Amino acid sequence: MAFSASLFYPDPGSLQRDVVSGASSRSSDGTTSFNSKRVTLRGTTSCGTLGQTTPIFRLSLHYDLIYTSNSSKDLPEMAKVFKKTSRNGGLSLYLGKRDYVDSMNKVENVEGVVLLDPSSLGDKKVFVQLACVFRYGNEDLDAVGLCFRKDIWIYHIQIYPEAHKPSLSTMHETLLKKAGDNGYPFAFEIPKNLPCSISLQPGPDDKGKPCGVDFEVKTYLAMEKCNPDEKIEKKDTARLIVRKIQYAPSEVGAGPKADICKSFMMSDKPVHLEASLQKDLYFHGEPIPIKIKINNESNKTVKNIKITVDQTTDIVLYSADKYTKSVLNAEFGETVEPESTYDNTLSITPLLSENKDKRGLALDGQLKEEDTNLASTTILGPGAEKEVMGILVSYKIKITLMVAGGGLLGGLIASDVSVELPLKLMHPKPEEKMLH
Repeated sequence: MAFSASLFYPDPGSLQRDVVSGASSRSSDGTTSFNSKRVTLRGTTSCGTLGQTTPIFRLSLHYDLIYTSNSSKDLPEMAKVFKKTSRNGGLSLYLGKRDYVDSMNKVENVEGVVLLDPSSLGDKKVFVQLACVFRYGNEDLDAVGLCFRKDIWIYHIQIYPEAHKPSLSTMHETLLKKAGDNGYPFAFEIPKNLPCSISLQPGPDDKGKPCGVDFEVKTYLAMEKCNPDEKIEKKDTARLIVRKIQYAPSEVGAGPKADICKSFMMSDKPVHLEASLQKDLYFHGEPIPIKIKINNESNKTVKNIKITVDQTTDIVLYSADKYTKSVLNAEFGETVEPESTYDNTLSITPLLSENKDKRGLALDGQLKEEDTNLASTTILGPGAEKEVMGILVSYKIKITLMVAGGGLLGGLIASDVSVELPLKLMHPKPEEKMLH
């Protein structure tokens, strides 16, 4: 939706004009975000006449052009505001961001503002809640009396009549300016032992929100803060989904190494396999070089090298449901003859784009229908309880040598040699952004 506004300041013999234009966008979840440009024109005019009856204007324009581009690439973080309004129009929820970083020892506070119309509230109060939710079914189940979600953690705040007044931060001040009069600030502290946002990839025919763990900020009208017998009307609520995320630590550890020595039938000597990584953690989309050493002392031939990456998802909240899905399967036509060696580095890159059709694959939490990536490895802080984490995600790399036997029975007695390496996948920490 495009928008434009012109402001004129007519003075005798002069004209000043400010033009503000740009665009607002609405996402699939109903959130409105604003990006704008600002252009300022300044000029002067003079008036004259042609003959005795026809007035004309001669315009002499001198201008300065001031342009500010608010694209997502060059804006400070605070320049984008997320807004959601209730159906009745009486409540508007404002947030300055939707990603909140867990640095293991502390999680960023959720800070926002609610704009309300006191005249439309009647005898009800206004509350804000932050909930960590495990969603394991479609919302349609709620219509038939079945539960489709479980609240892992929830906290309520009353903001009108005013009972909660946080210390105002830079984000609060910016949001209050955008909200205008009747804006009420709020702040939540997220406990550090809660899980990060994860969604399970839906199948082609699945509808509604994906299953997984997400965080929800909701403002609503009610008589009491959390009375289970009181029904909250959907028209009296406004909600935004936010994400709790972790970035890779600034320092990475030494890479894992594994080796095996395997003997074969009808061979006096074994095959030695050693595989190692340069470091213990890699970023999403970063190539992963695997150092492979083979010492084939047997009379068998290594015909092929197969590398797979498996994602293991452990749903610990409501059951002991644990399953593994392959996210990469690569074969390298490397041959190692009997009584010879091999020393090389093979590179792989597991990507979500190669796994779009795999239902139930764990992904990093999604805010909209935008591309995401494979879920980051779950990192448990000191004292964290697995049962509260909802979903645990881990990865492993498996290197397999396809070994064929010699002689007439070579094809019938083929075997393999395998080792496994643990893998951590995470996001790099972005550069700190200056807030203006």
